[in-house]
Amino acid sequence: MQHPAELKYASSHEWAKIEGDLVVTGISDHAQDALGDLVYIELPEIGREVTAGEQTGVVESVKTASDIYAPVAGTIVEINTTLEDDPDFVNDDPYGKGWLYKIKPHNLDDLDNLLSNTDYEAGL
Repeated sequence: MQHPAELKYASSHEWAKIEGDLVVTGISDHAQDALGDLVYIELPEIGREVTAGEQTGVVESVKTASDIYAPVAGTIVEINTTLEDDPDFVNDDPYGKGWLYKIKPHNLDDLDNLLSNTDYEAGL
């Protein structure tokens, strides 16, 4: 799957995309593929303040569990509640229906600290 060019990436395989004044976050296609079929996703609480790189949740597959980290500092303002019943959306559509949560960032410039699509793919 082609990584969308407008996304930025953390080295821990989370992606981030600006949507208005929010940052939408998910895990990359590479990460979901490495994990295998997801069976459970633990998402952060709405209203939680996070720092960039802070652990915010867990994704569990039939093979393993992996932590999720915040790509930028800010406040969690929305979570994808659909994933509670259908975690396979992350496997099927990691850059669309499989988004995890939205952050109201303290500073949108924090996205500049993340990897570009090219740099992320080069590191795989």
